[in-house]
Amino acid sequence: MAQQLIVGLIVAAAAFYAVWRWMPAGWRRSAAHKLAAGTHRAGLVDQQRADQLAASLAKTSGCGSCDTCGSCAPKTPVKPEADNKATSQPHSTLSSTNSL
Repeated sequence: MAQQLIVGLIVAAAAFYAVWRWMPAGWRRSAAHKLAAGTHRAGLVDQQRADQLAASLAKTSGCGSCDTCGSCAPKTPVKPEADNKATSQPHSTLSSTNSL
């Protein structure tokens, strides 16, 4: 009986993780804020820790939905093409790496 209970808890935890992982990003952020606010109201954590918990739960792991990882985003803001033409110097058609 105890083994069945333990297996049931493991399966429930895995199902919860799968639902959380593949939940739309907007729903996940909303649920994360509600869960963090509930832990704060219950007195389990202070406000700063509740904010950290909400931010942590709202993120996705890996490369699933690209809403928070930032690995694809440019490190510096990209300037519009018109600005680049006005400030750039003329470039040579031959590069120094092609010469022998």
